[in-house]
Amino acid sequence: MLVVTNAFKSITRSKGRNILIGIIVLTIAISSSVALSIRKAAEDARQSGLDAVNITASISINRQNLMENIQRSEGEPPDMSNMRDMMSQIQELSLSELQRYAQSDFVKSFYYTQTASFCASGDLKPYGTTSDAVQNQFSIGGPGKDGGFSMGDFTVTGYSSEEAMTKFINGTAKITDGQMFAFTSLEQSCLISNELAVFNGLSVGDTITLANPSDEAETYVLTVVGIYADSSSSDTGGQMKFSNAQDAANLICVSSSVLQNIVEQSSMQSQTAGTYVFADKEAYDHFEATLSEQGLSDDYSLVSMDISNYENSLVPLENLSSFATTMLWIILGIGAVILIVINIFNIRERKYEVGVLTAIGIKKWKVTMQFVAELLCVVLVCMIIGAGIGAAASVPVSNALLSLQVEQQQAQTLTQNENFGRPNGGGFPGGDMQEKPTEREAYLDKINATMDFTILLQLIGIGIILTILSSFVAVVFVLRYEPLKILANRA
Repeated sequence: MLVVTNAFKSITRSKGRNILIGIIVLTIAISSSVALSIRKAAEDARQSGLDAVNITASISINRQNLMENIQRSEGEPPDMSNMRDMMSQIQELSLSELQRYAQSDFVKSFYYTQTASFCASGDLKPYGTTSDAVQNQFSIGGPGKDGGFSMGDFTVTGYSSEEAMTKFINGTAKITDGQMFAFTSLEQSCLISNELAVFNGLSVGDTITLANPSDEAETYVLTVVGIYADSSSSDTGGQMKFSNAQDAANLICVSSSVLQNIVEQSSMQSQTAGTYVFADKEAYDHFEATLSEQGLSDDYSLVSMDISNYENSLVPLENLSSFATTMLWIILGIGAVILIVINIFNIRERKYEVGVLTAIGIKKWKVTMQFVAELLCVVLVCMIIGAGIGAAASVPVSNALLSLQVEQQQAQTLTQNENFGRPNGGGFPGGDMQEKPTEREAYLDKINATMDFTILLQLIGIGIILTILSSFVAVVFVLRYEPLKILANRA
């Protein structure tokens, strides 16, 4: 009780010193509360955002692993001829393999698309041609080469379900006339774009004839059951195209069962892309971890653009969180040093008081506890006041700092694109392969950096640690002092 009483009396006597300590601790408390709030908000935003994201993923060739395998030795460039050989040996997964992996309990649902290229036949003309005599055919790998993939005038995509028709789900495409085809039916019905319909004078109920690019005598007749408008096909000017099939207006939509039936009865080649849907990030991680157990080779990897895009949107927030953590440690370090220095001068000034107290029989550890109690009272009071101020300031300050980080990240991205000759932020200058800045730079620019009980406990813990560190000097000095020598020197 004597220790506590003397501590409170000392606090009231030394107002100037304690006010200085209070200002320092208050500054530390406000800065720490803002920094801790930013860190907590960054963690919460990341987790809640991932929980809200509809996570989809696909299995693709692991090109990074391929590059590591073809590296002949450390420090040497890869053998490009060996790379081509290995690339030719690795094939995309078949539909049956994709479906087998989709049986996992961690997969919420699975859908796929199958794509093949067709040539125009009869009176049908691909959108964008200016002459009936135009023959726009391109072969990947070279004409007549083994493995060459011929591209014709149209891209025909087969969808396994409505879930696979992402353009229609997100509103980019919309049926303006007719209706959707049946996904389970083998009737050769299709959807065509509004541009293609107008260009050829087609309407719902008409038929179109497509030909195999490798054998134009092999034709297929499809019935138009619906016409759709695609907003993405209206911005195609200036794009470098190797084939009319690359124009979004020349996309013909069918069910996967129809396209699969055509591919199976012909010599045509097709490409299949499977998409796995997961309930949350945890299910995605578990599925990724079990792929190797299910027999998936290291040549393939699970890739989620949803997770990648969301993590990219958090780059400014992660930078801000890292900055806040660094500043927190700097502030705590400087604050601890200042408090230690103040305590050193405090003990030297009160050396006679230490001598008197120990001379009348008070144990040194009790005298030490008095100094600790003095500092702890000032620190805790200022920490609580600073926490209140920090709670009020954390939201506007953190959002202002985050806005600066977003602007800095956008400027860095713009500079990088300009360095690569992409002043507008895209692929080819003037083409529709450019990414729109609003899509590419969709960064998280607001957070709810509010104070909570956890942060308050952390602040109290910081105050206790600062008190212990700075009081350690007082303990050393008090234990070193001999009361008789102090009183003799004073006399």
